[in-house]
Amino acid sequence: MAKQLTWDDAEDLGIQLSEAHPDLDPLTVRFTDLHRYVTELPDFGGDPKASNEGKLEAIQMAWHEEYQDRTQA
Repeated sequence: MAKQLTWDDAEDLGIQLSEAHPDLDPLTVRFTDLHRYVTELPDFGGDPKASNEGKLEAIQMAWHEEYQDRTQA
C-alpha cells in the first residue's frame, strides 16, 4: 500500500498532481482549487484543515517543476 501523503510531502504531491492534471499549468491554479486537487488525490491522507498558504505554495512550486520538466522535454 502506498504511503499516505500529508501537506508536508510537497514533492510527492507535486508529482501526483502533474500526473493527475498533465495539461494544467500549476501557476494558473488558485489555492482554493489546489487545495481541492490535493485532497482528492488517492494517496492523500492529511487533515484537509491543516493546510496553509506556505504549504500550498510549496506544493504548487513542486508541481510547477514537474510541469516544466514535462513540457520542455
